[in-house]
Amino acid sequence: MTSTKLQTYRENGGVSLTWKDLSVKEVKEKEKGRAILKGITGYALPGELLAIMGPSGSGKSTLLDALAGRLNSNTRQAGEILINGRKETLAFGTSAYVTQDDALMTTLTVREAITYSAMLQLPDAMPASEKKRRAETTIREMGLQDCIDTRIGGSWSAAKGLSGGQKRRVSICIEILMRPKLLFLDEPTSGLDSAASYHVMKRIAHLARPEGMTVIASIHQPAAEFFASAGFPCPPQRNPSDHYLRTVNKDFDEQDSTTAAEENIEILVKSYQSSEISQQTEQQVAGICQLGRASRRRTVQKGSQASFVTQCSVLTRRSFVNMYRDLGYYWLRFAIYLGLCFCVGTVFYDVGHDFGSIQARGSMLLFVAAFLTFMTIGGFPSFVEDMKIFGRERLNGHYEVGSFVLSHALSSIPYLIIVSLIPGAVAYLLVGLQRTPQHFAFFTTLLFLCMLLVESLMMIVASIVPNYLMGIMTGAGIQGLMILSAGFFRLPHDLPNWFWKYPMYHVAFHKYANQGFYKNEFVGLEFPRTNNAGTTIDGEEILRYVWEMETGYSKWVDLGVLTGMVVVYRAVFWGVLKFGEKIKPILRGGGSAKRATTVDVDACSDGENAV
Repeated sequence: MTSTKLQTYRENGGVSLTWKDLSVKEVKEKEKGRAILKGITGYALPGELLAIMGPSGSGKSTLLDALAGRLNSNTRQAGEILINGRKETLAFGTSAYVTQDDALMTTLTVREAITYSAMLQLPDAMPASEKKRRAETTIREMGLQDCIDTRIGGSWSAAKGLSGGQKRRVSICIEILMRPKLLFLDEPTSGLDSAASYHVMKRIAHLARPEGMTVIASIHQPAAEFFASAGFPCPPQRNPSDHYLRTVNKDFDEQDSTTAAEENIEILVKSYQSSEISQQTEQQVAGICQLGRASRRRTVQKGSQASFVTQCSVLTRRSFVNMYRDLGYYWLRFAIYLGLCFCVGTVFYDVGHDFGSIQARGSMLLFVAAFLTFMTIGGFPSFVEDMKIFGRERLNGHYEVGSFVLSHALSSIPYLIIVSLIPGAVAYLLVGLQRTPQHFAFFTTLLFLCMLLVESLMMIVASIVPNYLMGIMTGAGIQGLMILSAGFFRLPHDLPNWFWKYPMYHVAFHKYANQGFYKNEFVGLEFPRTNNAGTTIDGEEILRYVWEMETGYSKWVDLGVLTGMVVVYRAVFWGVLKFGEKIKPILRGGGSAKRATTVDVDACSDGENAV
């Protein structure tokens, strides 16, 4: 590419990427770190497609992650990566990354998934009809028109859904909607047959030139001339890709092999370092950097061009649809809650107002405050899937963290109202608690807030522990501590002061849930002191002396405290996500690798020829 042509692309917002002596090393606490990449030098230019080839485990994905700034915290990076010749951080939306794992909302159809993404990414100034047209055009470009109304599907879905190759094309569609200036594709042809692979890569290559996109992809397409010059020509009537990957793949070496893959790699490395290709690459990198430093134009492009209100609206609608179609999100819990509340109602059926009903009421309300809210952790697998989708979309700049946090809360509210209202009514009426609309409304509102609060807690856990089993165990352990110190199993005055009373008793939301339920039910009632005595005891005395509850303030204060806790938990959830974004670049740090794992990088001047 000539300097004039490169300058033209730059003026139109094009991105040239260069890296020199790039090394990545795995960091372990007690063991010596393993070198993943060492001394990699290369470049990628606007309007072109750069192909990265190598066997499984050679470091293709690590190289892409390093260039995209997505390395894990257990790796250390050294070397120089420049954008348009400068040390510059790409804004969200300037680049897009299609990973090997397709994190997609499995309940949506292809049309819905890509249309929602278009609504999130494309500017508010663009009419909705134009956004839908862009989405359907992109679907046709990737050859998905035959399954446009098919749900994506997944391991938790009842329907079969899309194939692996079709899901990969959906992921690509979502990321090319905005025509990003820098596009990373990790194994974009994985799961595709040869014909589909050709058409997908051809379309991406055709997009690169007119749009001025810089495309970097790891694909199974070798550079025949380089291998031949190094002494490993492809034999006649053998598939070139199979031959070249076999040459450098050391996973299945036999001990009696005459030329081991390890030796082949060393030969190829030395051959490349002394080759004219290596010298030309060094010269190109130096020229690109010099041209970039001479230019005053900087890469400025925001992420999502939709407003905060639009982001919240679209995300709320999408999440609402997902929750409705995912049976495990709320509907299964609703059925279990309904059955349990019916059981509670029959066990404590019509407790009456005798002396024994005091303990019965207390036990029933404790079960509601503790176990029914505890079961909210059943939605944790769905929360983890939401976090995976958020991680992909947020890194590609589709929306802000605040939009996700707020929209998730808004979309869940209608379902939590249903889950708390109908099962709660069954238990409330069968047990025979205070039969006034005000008392029933407070009961269901308090139950709703408890469920919303536990969901907020589990979202925090999902953002820190993105593993089904460990997350459920963590959430269950936290709630177990709160229930234990809430002042029922061990009365408040009997709790040890250190830790259990200060701070656990005062920060456990079950304390305020129990007090709210108990005050709502007991205040205003009177009970006989014993079964045969003529004197009575009122509900406030029971709260003060039997349950040792704080009666200096009303049940509405307890409700307000729980409402505040919901807000605080959601704010903590937002803070954890934002903190994760800030801390990851710091954790990457420096460090150099000592051993080499070679990755062959072939820069193609013509996008179509790279296919």
